[in-house]
Amino acid sequence: MTKQNHILERIKGYHEKLERAPGTWPAKRKLAAAVRELMDCLCATDASEEELLTIAAQVESSARRFSGQPRMTNPPGIAEGSLAGGMEMFMDRSPMVGLANPIAPPVTLEPDLQAKVVHGSVTFGNAYEGAPGCAHGGYVAAVFDEALGLACIFSGGPGMTGEIKISYRKPTPTRLPLRIEARFDRMEGRKIYTSGELYADELLVAESSGLFISINREKFTALREAQLKRQQAADPEG
Repeated sequence: MTKQNHILERIKGYHEKLERAPGTWPAKRKLAAAVRELMDCLCATDASEEELLTIAAQVESSARRFSGQPRMTNPPGIAEGSLAGGMEMFMDRSPMVGLANPIAPPVTLEPDLQAKVVHGSVTFGNAYEGAPGCAHGGYVAAVFDEALGLACIFSGGPGMTGEIKISYRKPTPTRLPLRIEARFDRMEGRKIYTSGELYADELLVAESSGLFISINREKFTALREAQLKRQQAADPEG
C-alpha cells in the first residue's frame, strides 16, 4: 500500500471513529452545541437587561464549576485538518470542524477518495456576522485554511499553512447553507499547492489558493512534546 493510500484509509477510519466518539466526547459535543446556540442567541437578542444579567449569572456559575474540573494532559488527535496523516485523526477540538468546540460553526468536510476533492458545507450563524447579513471575511478565510489544508492529504502527507490567498467575489450570506470544494493541485519539493471555492447555492462567493509546507511526523511529535512541557510548567501539580 502506498503512503497516500495508507493516509486515505486512515481518513475512512477517522469517520468511523467520529461516529462513535469515545468516553465523554458525546457529552462534550452536546455541551458545545448548547454553548453555540447560546452565542447565536446572544448576538441577535434584544432581551431586557434583567434577563441578560440573570443568564450571565448562570453562565458564570457554570464557568466556576468547570474551573475545578480535571484538565486533559494529553489531548487526543489534532485540531487542524492540514495535519491529517501526521497525527491521530480526531478533530473534535478543532475551532473549525470540532463538534466539541463551541466556536466552530461547525464546518463539515468529506474527502472524496476517488475524485481527490474535499467536499464540505458550513452555515454561519449570527456570531460570525461582519457586514449586515454577511459572514466576516476572516471566518471565510479560516474555512478555506481548513478545507485546503485537508486537501493536502491527496499529496501523500500533511502540511502546515505557508500562504493563503482569498478572492471575495460576492458577500457571503449568514444563516444559509454554503458549499465548499477544495482540491490538491500539485507538489513541488516540500511545497503543496491546493485551491478551492465557496458557493451559496450555485453562486461563487469566494475562492482561494493555498501553499502548504510538507512536515514530517517527527515535527508533530516535537510540537506535542513542547505543548506538554508548557502545560507542566504552568501547572506543575496538574
